[in-house]
Amino acid sequence: MSDIVQKSHRAEIVEYVVAASSKSLRTCAGSSQLPNPPHQTIYSDQRSSSFSTTSPAYSTAQLVKVLREATGAPMMECKKALSSPEVNNDIEKAREWLRKHGSAKASSKVAGREALEGLVGIRIETGEGEGGKRAVASLVKVASETDFASRSPAFSSFVQEVADSAASSTPAEVSDVASFLSSATNGDGRPLNEGLKDAILAIRENLRVDSISLLEASDPDSVLAGYVHGRASPDVTCGTAASIVEVGMTTSDDREGWYVAHDAAKKLAMHVVAAKPLYLNPASVPEDVVEKEKQILTEKMEGSNKPPEILEKIVTGQLRKFYEGICLSEQSHMVEEGNPKVEKALKGLGLELRGFKLMGMSKS
Repeated sequence: MSDIVQKSHRAEIVEYVVAASSKSLRTCAGSSQLPNPPHQTIYSDQRSSSFSTTSPAYSTAQLVKVLREATGAPMMECKKALSSPEVNNDIEKAREWLRKHGSAKASSKVAGREALEGLVGIRIETGEGEGGKRAVASLVKVASETDFASRSPAFSSFVQEVADSAASSTPAEVSDVASFLSSATNGDGRPLNEGLKDAILAIRENLRVDSISLLEASDPDSVLAGYVHGRASPDVTCGTAASIVEVGMTTSDDREGWYVAHDAAKKLAMHVVAAKPLYLNPASVPEDVVEKEKQILTEKMEGSNKPPEILEKIVTGQLRKFYEGICLSEQSHMVEEGNPKVEKALKGLGLELRGFKLMGMSKS
């Protein structure tokens, strides 16, 4: 169980829990178990995790081991990269060779294969936007072929990188997933589409960024809270399903009121993942959906010989039950004691429901 929440306040930005930064699959030469030969320098940097050596003091097996740890590529691919004439056992050149040749080869092999597993990543970010402070949450869905692959560090790290980058973007920028992956970068400045190629090379499965969604706070006094179900690891905020909820304070906007709002929003985000509402409230349900339901209810009572005014009351009552199944505001709160209606529970705390987003894998 995990949660993440962030709030933009009038005079300050309050951060409750920040999503862990995504961690790329890296290897550090200083801890690679390779001994430093005489007069040989190994350049190692914790950020870039670079490793460069062409010294004959290292065996081919040792170099392959380091390259495999750094890229996740198969052993034979690593051997082929290191023995390439333009590489000549240089680790950095070998990594670049794998990006150019190995990723393309792996991508072509797995393209078109069915990908129904995967993870949903989440990130909440604050910053300056048009008109003042901006709080925005991202939800991203990345598909893989198997659950085993989706739980690998290479995959979950990539999902987190996409979520982190999306949270710093605008709805227009993420509307086209392919364009976003080409233009957006991770924390190290690498394009996300390059990270996708590296993940495919390491995992050897068809990986696909299916969707990206943003929820931006509608008011400076709003609280954005999130919940991740089936978290892949403590290092990422990714799981099989995730939700974001926006609640607003109607009676108090002090720090104590914010903590109350945070707790309520966190619990409601958990409820959203479990109850899977489709709409915020009855007013947000499309008219054609309501009319279709009315038609179904009316047809069920044909031949009952009840007066029209009685039939209308029955339909109205059954519509309330219909709304309870699909509207978040009308549902019984599954996390609060006594299971009060969501709207009533929030009103009792001086809060109002302003928005939500839910995303999950097909089996969630």
